Amino acid sequence: MSSSIWVKVVGFSAIERHSLNTLFRLSVRQTPAYCLWTPDAPAPPHVALIDTDCHEAEVELASPTFNPNLKTICVGTKVYSQAWQSFQRPVDWNALVQVLDGLFASHTYVDVVTGFDVLDEEAVPPGVRVSLLVGMTGEDCMYLRARLALAGLTDVDAVDTAEQANRSMAHRPYDVVIVNLELADADPWTLLLSFKSMPAPPRAVIVTTPNPTWSAMERAEQAGCVGLLEMPFNPPQIMGLLQKV
Repeated sequence: MSSSIWVKVVGFSAIERHSLNTLFRLSVRQTPAYCLWTPDAPAPPHVALIDTDCHEAEVELASPTFNPNLKTICVGTKVYSQAWQSFQRPVDWNALVQVLDGLFASHTYVDVVTGFDVLDEEAVPPGVRVSLLVGMTGEDCMYLRARLALAGLTDVDAVDTAEQANRSMAHRPYDVVIVNLELADADPWTLLLSFKSMPAPPRAVIVTTPNPTWSAMERAEQAGCVGLLEMPFNPPQIMGLLQKV
C-alpha cells in the first residue's frame, strides 16, 4: 500500500485551509503522509474532510457521484448521520490528526531479535478495504482494478486458481472477493461455500460469468453473494454492485 493518504477537503475558511495545508506539509516527513486530494491525483481519496456548515458540503453529499463508503470526517454544527467522526469549531487540529492516524497509521510489531519496530506488510490499516480477484484474465483484471479504484478500493490482489485464492485468504482478510465462475481448477460454488467456514470470511462476494443464467443467479443469491456480473462487463452494473459493498 502507498504511504500517501489522499484527503478530499470540502469547504472551510481561508484560515482553516491554511491550517490544513500546514498539517499536510508537516506530515510529509511521516508515514503515512497526508496529501490534499484533487481530481488529477493518481488515486481516489481515502477519506473526506467536509465542512458541513457550507453550501458546498450539501451539494457534495447529495451528489450521485459521492461514494457513501468513503470514510467521512465532518466539521461544523450540521450533522451528517453517516460521518465516521465529527468535530465542532474551533477545530482541535491535534485531535483531528490523531483520528486520521488511528484510521490510517500502518501496523507495526517489535522484532524480538533486533528490538526495532517493523512494518507488518500484511496488516491493513482499518480505513483501507482490500479486494481479491479470482480466475480473471489479465485484461479483465486491469478493467476491474480500475473500476474498484473508482469505488475507493485501491488495494487489490489477483490470483488465477481456487488453490491460490485459499492461500491468499489464509494470510489476509478481504472485504470484497470477485470470483470468475469459469475457474479451471475447481468448482467455483464449492469455493464460495468454503468462504463461510474461514476464520475471516470476505465481507462481500461477487461472481462473474460470460454465460449468466437464472440458475446461476439463484445459486449466487443462495451462496450469499452481493450479485452476479455479466461479461463483457457493464460499467453501470459494476458500479451498482460496488455501491453495496
